[in-house]
Amino acid sequence: MIDTPDRVCAIRWRENALELLDQRLLPEVARYRRLNTVTEAAQAIREMVVRGAPAIGVAAAYSVVLAARARYAENPQSWQTLINADLALLVESRPTAVNLCWAVRRMAQVIAGLAGDPEQRLLMEARGIHSEDIAANRRMGQLGAALLGQRGAVLTHCNAGALATGGYGTALGVIRAGYAAGLIERVYVDETRPWLQGARLTAWELVQDRIPTTLLADAAAAALLRQGQVRWVIVGADRIAANGDVANKIGTYHLAIAARYHGVRFMVVAPTSTVDLQMVDGAAIPIEQRAADELLNLGGLPVAATGTEVWNPSFDVTPAELVDALVTERGVALKPDATQLARLMLF
Repeated sequence: MIDTPDRVCAIRWRENALELLDQRLLPEVARYRRLNTVTEAAQAIREMVVRGAPAIGVAAAYSVVLAARARYAENPQSWQTLINADLALLVESRPTAVNLCWAVRRMAQVIAGLAGDPEQRLLMEARGIHSEDIAANRRMGQLGAALLGQRGAVLTHCNAGALATGGYGTALGVIRAGYAAGLIERVYVDETRPWLQGARLTAWELVQDRIPTTLLADAAAAALLRQGQVRWVIVGADRIAANGDVANKIGTYHLAIAARYHGVRFMVVAPTSTVDLQMVDGAAIPIEQRAADELLNLGGLPVAATGTEVWNPSFDVTPAELVDALVTERGVALKPDATQLARLMLF
């Protein structure tokens, strides 16, 4: 099992199976779902048992191990061809989170060079991806905290913590490091409709760490920024285009606009595996449309009139010009643009 020094562990490999903390049940119940097949794993990713781009990538890597085990048992001579269908299934499960594609491609590169039973070699690679993600988060935490300056409050959106990564977190990694250094006095947390990841997950993580936390409705964020108490907005990302445009949880874009209007700095924290140089700008990023029921119902009860039509994008795109700092494990880009991102990706 990967050593995660945090209170929260979203992903683990135990007794030859993938176990995911079912984030749909938090904060009331902390229950792991045990997955033995790639079909089960892809369904868990699609249905938000695990979410957050880095965590999805780690889960996908372990899912490839499950697929390889089954395909090798099915046909030791042709398993490398048969597994292509499983890799495609994983990639299609959440189209916006580029870390998923990145992890599957990395595992596919290992598959191409294997002979004999693949399970242990692929498990080693998946564990490596997991460990690297935790180390990257720790590094980003240090780099982001160094930007905070004078002590004050910060605002975050959705969940970019240990639950969304291999461990420690991206945006919450910076917040954890900043709080430990005495640079953050309070964290304001958007509730994050419609799945309430901020209320259910981020607030839960911060309470576990005893970091002072205040929850607010998404629609209250601009009013909060106007009061002048918040010094930074700190968020994660699901995909970053070559020019620095950022796809993140729906609601991030209008938060960035409000931050710029009120003179509050805006920080995006994400590993370089989230950067997609094949996407020239944010307009090319595929935006996942989710089920209408997520808006029409809350807690299993209807909250809208029958027949109401729904537009339910899971993500939006924040233009690079609204980002003051992009923090990666390879370094920081202030006012990120295509030149800075290309330089970061060369390391």
